[in-house]
Amino acid sequence: MTDPSPEPKRSRTTPDETLGGRLHDASVRGFASDNCSGAHPQVLQALIAANGGHQAAYGGDDYTARLQAEMRARFGDRAETYPVLNSTGANVLALQSLLPRWGAVVCAQTAHINVDENGAPERVGGMKLLMVPTEDGKLTPELIDREAWGWGDEHRAQPLAVSITQTTELGTCYSVDEVRAITAHAHSRGMRVHMDGARLANAAATLDVPVRSFTSDAGVDVLSFGGTKNGLVFGECVVALDPDAAPGLVYLRKMNMQLASKMRFVSAQFLALLDDDLWLRSAAHANAMALRLRAAVEGLPGVACTQDTQANGVFATLPAGIADRLRTRFGFYDWDASRGEVRWVCSFDTTEEDIDAFADALRAELAAPAAPASESAPVPGLDPAEKEPRHDA
Repeated sequence: MTDPSPEPKRSRTTPDETLGGRLHDASVRGFASDNCSGAHPQVLQALIAANGGHQAAYGGDDYTARLQAEMRARFGDRAETYPVLNSTGANVLALQSLLPRWGAVVCAQTAHINVDENGAPERVGGMKLLMVPTEDGKLTPELIDREAWGWGDEHRAQPLAVSITQTTELGTCYSVDEVRAITAHAHSRGMRVHMDGARLANAAATLDVPVRSFTSDAGVDVLSFGGTKNGLVFGECVVALDPDAAPGLVYLRKMNMQLASKMRFVSAQFLALLDDDLWLRSAAHANAMALRLRAAVEGLPGVACTQDTQANGVFATLPAGIADRLRTRFGFYDWDASRGEVRWVCSFDTTEEDIDAFADALRAELAAPAAPASESAPVPGLDPAEKEPRHDA
């Protein structure tokens, strides 16, 4: 007699036994973003250590208190640190603290706050972005002055802040002197300066100087200090380097839904990152892997690097069709599809073997005959919809 009950179908969310209980294949590697890497093992251990027992909520815990002290040791005795949940929230919160309701922010056209935050600064923060085109993602006093005008004109949003990204969305890095020149110029015009430091660690590794030398000591007023791109599970920090320039952060964080109730788990991760300079060592490794990648592909026929490799990203143009074919094995994004430009990003866990395998695959694709466009396969480890050109920072 046939069993009337059909065999249950495996749920798409049921862990695959062949993958060790995971929902994904952990052997898949790629260069799409440092957001795609997992968490550093020391960070995961810190989360476990912070668990158990009861601690005061909303930042009244021992871990957040220790984080305040650790950040002041690096950024100066006046620094005030506000752990938050994500980088868009950090940027909006930091900029809001610098501006009145009629304020505007001068930024590079390629800035994350302009390209990748879905209008959050304008819609949530209520501020106007004044964008300046740049070749390398970096602002200068002269470029700032293209939009820094019109004070007192009631018909124009008032340019009262400058936002720079360190390192930039194009993988370039401001020198200490370049940051100083921008802050001095902005302050002379009554403007405050925000630094988007989602990849601040990569800049510190490149510059090989104390982090305060190109932040607090260089005149930056408020900083978004990144962690997620450098081995955290989640979490960023807003650091008021000059608390007088960024009043109200304690209230704005709650208003912007960035106040974590169990904040100890954000702070504990940052403590792990700061311990024994793990944050700096991880970033230096990612930078070194990017240099190895560039050295491996530069000079290959049809490959041209388009930006200096000063952090953990490599930008290059490829012959038509090569990117899609290469993406059948390694995930990465188009940067400017109109000219065949792609971006490859290395992470704290990128290995030399990853680089060598990628370079070998690229050489093979360059030497192979072109495949029909219909044979293009999905990007490993990424949603097929994300094959569209995008500026994923």
